Amino acid sequence: MSSSDNKNHWENVYTTKNPDQVSWTQEKPQTSLDFINSTGLGKDAKIIDIGGGDSNLVDFLIEEGYENITVLDISAKALEKAKERLGAAAGKVKWMATDITAFEPTETYDIWHDRAAFHFLTTPEQVSKYIDIAEKNVNNFMIVGTFSTNGPTKCSGLDIQQYDEASLSAKFEKSFKKIKCITEDHTTPFGTVQNFVFCSFKRS
Repeated sequence: MSSSDNKNHWENVYTTKNPDQVSWTQEKPQTSLDFINSTGLGKDAKIIDIGGGDSNLVDFLIEEGYENITVLDISAKALEKAKERLGAAAGKVKWMATDITAFEPTETYDIWHDRAAFHFLTTPEQVSKYIDIAEKNVNNFMIVGTFSTNGPTKCSGLDIQQYDEASLSAKFEKSFKKIKCITEDHTTPFGTVQNFVFCSFKRS
């Protein structure tokens, strides 16, 4: 799928579906928050949420007092929805509508968080672009969550790449040292269960 087709796909998803109609919605993304807080960095840490869409993570980060938050998503519509939900608080966040594989950061990040974006990259070229961008622009920690080898093989009608602790760690081992990995069942708004693997890494 070309980058423009991919963008059109996600714009359509976020234009036509509400949060309770998409599988990835979480009322409170506790695992992500726990991993972010476990880094021990201060509230001024620069955090970027890759593929954040209209996820609630940003709401909780603001609530917890984090001051330097960027949300990146391929879908401008997803970011628009998040901004509407946050109201005046949206002004505290940097919003970036871009494909992660074409992202050209103008700053570096202390915490790179990605729940369920990385697994949509299914070609070696896409994966290596992503890794290259992360290696150049992450100072401290990476937190990556993907479908596990016990999880779905597709999401939102698209093929995904499954990972386990070993294969996910191997992707980033050149520049990042694994801290810990967990697997977790996510229950979707429509009651199905998806198994995820989450790993945290520290710049080596």
